[in-house]
Amino acid sequence: MTRPPVIGLLYPGHAAEDDFPALENALGGTIWLPLVHTSMGRDEHTVAALLDTGSADRLAAGADAIGVHSPDAVMWACTSGSFVFGWDGAAAQAAAIGERLRCPASSTSIAFIEAARTLGLRKVAVAASYPEELAGHFRSFLAAGGIEVVSFGASGIFTAVDVGRLGPDAVLEMTLAVDVPDAEAVLVPDTAMHTLTCIDTLEKALGKPVLTANQVTIWEGMRLAGVSRPLPGLGELFR
Repeated sequence: MTRPPVIGLLYPGHAAEDDFPALENALGGTIWLPLVHTSMGRDEHTVAALLDTGSADRLAAGADAIGVHSPDAVMWACTSGSFVFGWDGAAAQAAAIGERLRCPASSTSIAFIEAARTLGLRKVAVAASYPEELAGHFRSFLAAGGIEVVSFGASGIFTAVDVGRLGPDAVLEMTLAVDVPDAEAVLVPDTAMHTLTCIDTLEKALGKPVLTANQVTIWEGMRLAGVSRPLPGLGELFR
């Protein structure tokens, strides 16, 4: 029997990592999503803390741990811990993981760009959980990838743990608050946010595509692994 594609996830700390096994179970084992928790110094949505979270030594240790699963592709499942390094820095992170494991690798920030390009998006709204200073780095990252942000919201949540406590109603409220007619889609960064069970609900409420961090992380991993298939409940990107 051919094994399902294996998308290895490097996930910092503990917040919304249960999104991934829940999806894996819902899909009946058609994809495998083994996850390793990478180490963190401080759970803070600050530039300094996230430069440490995404440091080469922490990612190398995570890559070594995920290697036991022989992944077909590996994702650094952290938006802020990748975009805070800028365009070139995020690319270097992915390249180092890929070289260490000898398989394709990427990150959530890069996945947002790839997903937006696949859907032909040029103008988006962003509903960020982060403080405004940190969220601004995501806006700059999108601009470097050719994506214009026409509406922008930053909720000012200081830790990933607190983001992980947000329920579906709070996520919906955040997305509705930033939507404007010029936005072709709404982007919801932060892998600390539970989103994999509410994407279709968000898209129905907004009448346009929604890209969330955990969603694009899985999509990018599948793309790198050479897997292309529709998955239920995960929005326009997977249809």
